[in-house]
Amino acid sequence: MTHPRPATVGQLKETGYRPSSVKDELRRNLIRKLKAGEELFPGILGYRDSVIPQIVNGILSKHDLLFLGLRGQAKTRILRMLPDLLDEWMPVLSGVEINDDPIRPGTKAAKRILAEQGDDAKIEWVHRSDRYHEKLATPDVTIADLIGEVDLVKHAEGRYLSDESTMHFGLIPRSNRGIFAINELPDLAPRIQVGLFNVLEERDVQIRGFPIRLDLDVCLVFSANPEDYTNRGRIVTPLKDRIGSVIRTHYPETADEGIKIAEQNAWVERTESDSASGVHVDVPRFMSEVIEETVRLARTSPHVSQASGVSVRTSIANLETVISNAERRGISTGEKRVVPRICDLNFLVASCRGKIEMTLAEEEGAEDKLIRSLVGEAVKAVFDRYDDADAHEGITDQFRGNLTFPAGDDLSADEFVANMKAVKGLSQSAAALAKEMKVDGGDPATLAAVGEFLLEGLYVNNRLSKFNSKGKTFFKK
Repeated sequence: MTHPRPATVGQLKETGYRPSSVKDELRRNLIRKLKAGEELFPGILGYRDSVIPQIVNGILSKHDLLFLGLRGQAKTRILRMLPDLLDEWMPVLSGVEINDDPIRPGTKAAKRILAEQGDDAKIEWVHRSDRYHEKLATPDVTIADLIGEVDLVKHAEGRYLSDESTMHFGLIPRSNRGIFAINELPDLAPRIQVGLFNVLEERDVQIRGFPIRLDLDVCLVFSANPEDYTNRGRIVTPLKDRIGSVIRTHYPETADEGIKIAEQNAWVERTESDSASGVHVDVPRFMSEVIEETVRLARTSPHVSQASGVSVRTSIANLETVISNAERRGISTGEKRVVPRICDLNFLVASCRGKIEMTLAEEEGAEDKLIRSLVGEAVKAVFDRYDDADAHEGITDQFRGNLTFPAGDDLSADEFVANMKAVKGLSQSAAALAKEMKVDGGDPATLAAVGEFLLEGLYVNNRLSKFNSKGKTFFKK
């Protein structure tokens, strides 16, 4: 990356450079992007009309920001995109421990260098990616970590305790002229939160009671989970009062948004990996709908703790698990292209565990049972959108005898389609359902996936039953 050429304060002055606070800088670049119609937060879906306007208003107001929302709502991701609103390069005075402006310095060290060297004082250029610092709040974080501490070695060399050069600066002073983020703010001990009061309001710091005034220029941003207010800690009221804007985030409002977010973030393309299996996996829309519907049902289930929420990461992990199981089947059967089927959903238990918290501690295995129940409800909800179980009595009647239909994840698509032909009307009904769902019913892999979806739809609507034998799954009456 090529930075601007000026190397001294004098050369910088010749360019017409004017000092600007970091919040003015954020505001200026935001206005420029808004006028140009540029996307402010690329890749962030579902927040265009809800969350992003709140962020824009906060930056235009030159506020410090708190992002408040349940886990998996892109809070940290947005925080890490805020530096994109800074100028690409920023001049700083060389030889100063913290970033200080070459024209309008705030530290004694910088003022001393300018007094001694004048326009010949050297400058350096800092990229915007280096102007963002982040700290995860944990109970062991100290004021020294955030603000600073007396450096006893420097004091032993003869410097006064009240001299700022005696101090070892913490993360916030070192973020001067940049953005400093604290993740999971409620986990920060209340006495440490109190230490942020002066930084937020007066923009100065005090170290061990010594009046070390640093005229800090920093934008402070935070993330917090409402659950943490009661479980682990809380944000002290005076600190909340000093934060300009509290921005509420949310989960995807529609299933379409949830599917797009999962597909955007999941590892879907497996072909470019060094350990590529050679199996291409095509995920049909109805399978993505079932995966997303499972998570959406969990977010409204009375058996799931809604205070904890169900993260978008659950949808992402579930999609990756379904793709991986289909890929595993392709590796075993020798198929080069596979389509995920309902049988692949059996493995969502592994990717849901720990991400879905139950309201009450129940017997062992209750979590797995709940997850399987949610998957079954999701299949029913999606199937009922496309088809009617009562329209397939001709198929269910054939199971009244001793007919059983194998549908395990060990069957190749060709084997599954061949088995479908043994049930009169099943292939034709699956092809019609495929047309309704706008997928290719003429493709054997897709037809097998739709056929199993149809049988599962009859099962969740109590038209058929299922049983497992020696690790294999069978449909029967």
